[in-house]
Amino acid sequence: MIEFFKRGNKSSGIAAIGNTFLAIIKGVAAAISGSGTMLATTLHSVADALNQFFVFIGSAISEKEATKRFPTGFGRVVNLFVLVAVIIISIMAYETVIKGWELIQHPKASSNMWLNVIIMIIAVLVDGGILIKAMKEIAHETRSEAKGFGIIGNAFKNVSLAAPPTRLVFYEDLIATFGALLAMVSIVMAHVTGFYLLDGIGTLLIGILLIGIALKIGYENTVGLIGVAAPKVVENRIATLILSDPDVIDINTLRIVQEGRQYHVESYLELRKGLTLADADDIKFRVRDKVLTDPDVDDVVMGIIEADDVQNWKL
Repeated sequence: MIEFFKRGNKSSGIAAIGNTFLAIIKGVAAAISGSGTMLATTLHSVADALNQFFVFIGSAISEKEATKRFPTGFGRVVNLFVLVAVIIISIMAYETVIKGWELIQHPKASSNMWLNVIIMIIAVLVDGGILIKAMKEIAHETRSEAKGFGIIGNAFKNVSLAAPPTRLVFYEDLIATFGALLAMVSIVMAHVTGFYLLDGIGTLLIGILLIGIALKIGYENTVGLIGVAAPKVVENRIATLILSDPDVIDINTLRIVQEGRQYHVESYLELRKGLTLADADDIKFRVRDKVLTDPDVDDVVMGIIEADDVQNWKL
């Protein structure tokens, strides 16, 4: 069991724990103060905690070795679990929008402003910490050299290349951190100005943000569940590995399918002329083993065809 949990995505595991803590303290604050915005962020944290728990379990299952019944492995399981998480986000988004609209139509004062502000500061710190962890995980998964403040720009640039669970954590906690800041501003402004409509507006905006993130994550993981080609940067990395062998003169066909965070490679190579069948076979296995050294590659199917003197593959 311990080994099973060790296989899970670290970012989603930390996010599940962090958001469970936030959901509890926000729920207490919302019950005491009656703030609609605080209730909205509580629902957001509940959704995030459930999502990340589902995704953590899904990421652990997706790391299981392939079996005779499932020869391509379990990589796409994580996409399925993320889609379940999207359903939860959508339900919470709907409830948040309804609550925001109700508060706009019937604005009312909330109490214990400083309690709400303190809770929101804690939320910003916790969600911000999880967001930074996700940014570091993106840098690690995409093999980026980004450090310090450079991880921020790198995260936005390369998030599409990260594993599905890491992408979910990044997007969710980006919205969660912004939502906590928005909630804090709404609560303070409503209390200071007496314009209690701001509480409902803040709640509604958080709900709309949740809908946006649900649509984006849902689309990305539906594509991943169907089976999607590897990003160009990954394709070029694998092609460079193959062509680095001195006996490979061209790549006739290269197909790389993404399965969760892993890639399945199928390729047909053209070798230099004059080789015996035994030599060509040895070269094929040598190139295959080289490609398998890439930690993101799960399996490789490789064949050899006759060289046609036409360069098909250009990096």
